[in-house]
Amino acid sequence: MTTPPPQGNPFAQGQQQPYGQPQGQPPFPQQAGQPGFPPPGAPVPPQQQGRKISFKTIKNVVIVLIVAGVAIGGWIASRDDAAAAAVGDCMHRGSTDDNNPDLEVVDCGDAKAQYKVLAKVEGDYSGLTAQSKCEAEAKDFEYVYTETNGSKSFLLCLKDK
Repeated sequence: MTTPPPQGNPFAQGQQQPYGQPQGQPPFPQQAGQPGFPPPGAPVPPQQQGRKISFKTIKNVVIVLIVAGVAIGGWIASRDDAAAAAVGDCMHRGSTDDNNPDLEVVDCGDAKAQYKVLAKVEGDYSGLTAQSKCEAEAKDFEYVYTETNGSKSFLLCLKDK
């Protein structure tokens, strides 16, 4: 009598369990609530349409705002200096240094007002020429202030307020 051949793969060395499974137990099925792929036929959640802002974009915006703030601050600060003075304005001297008196325009009713602008003359003047120019422009001047700044040079003829 002959014996029938074994069923299945004759070269197999016994049934192998999936990797990580204990011997002799069936493989674990995918259970609801566990991470991994959704079961077949489950609806796929839609992707969010929001756009993430990169760090580089935020950094560039902050740099632009800082540069704009410094430029605006410089412009505002320069509006009150001697270059912005006009005839009839009052001035305050912010420094005792004769080479850099730090003149700024102030309201004539302000207690800080020390001088009144009698004349403003565009051009580059110094020493005696500034003195003689103020004598011609404002007879009762007491002080001369000159600022040399290239094409924006000027002369102020001042008197005590």
